Amino acid sequence: MDQKFPLSACIITFNEESRIRDCLESVKWVDEIIVVDSLSTDKTVDICREYSDKVYQRAWPGNIDQKNYAMGLAKNDWILSLDADERLSPGLIGEIQDAIRNPGNILGFFFPRRSFYLGRWIYHGEWYPDYQLRLFRRGSGQWQGTNPHGRVVVAGKARYMKHDLYHFNYKNFAHQLRTIDNYSTIFADIMADRGKGFGLFKLLFQPLYKFIKGYFFKRGFLDGLPGFIIATSSAFYIFTKQVKLWERSQNRETKKASEESKR
Repeated sequence: MDQKFPLSACIITFNEESRIRDCLESVKWVDEIIVVDSLSTDKTVDICREYSDKVYQRAWPGNIDQKNYAMGLAKNDWILSLDADERLSPGLIGEIQDAIRNPGNILGFFFPRRSFYLGRWIYHGEWYPDYQLRLFRRGSGQWQGTNPHGRVVVAGKARYMKHDLYHFNYKNFAHQLRTIDNYSTIFADIMADRGKGFGLFKLLFQPLYKFIKGYFFKRGFLDGLPGFIIATSSAFYIFTKQVKLWERSQNRETKKASEESKR
């Protein structure tokens, strides 16, 4: 495509040499690609520079801050915010172009996100349609929430797209377990800093509810064994967050007791 579309694609990366090219290929029709890399040690930056001269390196400040920083570098009226493990489907590309040509009073657009997990596409449970607001008018939206997760919030009306955003989130189950460990640690640290304590009720019942909701209420069982693994690992993530919060409360009590014993 000779004429580029007036849209800024903002992508954050860190050691994504195995996945970033497919992401960039899916947005090479836009006239501005902005990549903010968190000091990768692999070939991520070299690959990104094949697609854009707007590749920046910045130490990791957290997911939300990094995405807002990338968004602040954009020149176009419309911003497309993606992760390195995401890519646009052909149908979604056409839908995005039509939407920007005639947005009306809409300031943001939600994409249904479909994940490829353990060798198959996931169509049920809490992972689909997993709507994500990723296209929005510059100045009307920003990333908000609590790290390591976040979401785009727009000050106005939003609409839902029909075609999928593809998501290749985990390379294998070991990768998923490492992510659960990392994300639960970030969450527990943030909650502890905010003075949020451990809750026994949440530890005992939230994981169970999470499994039942994803596997039965949202029909995760229709995705076969991967659907069962998703529901179980999602429940385990909730369990892990609460255990780590409990650990931090225990550490505070231990530190307090130690200080008192020295008096």
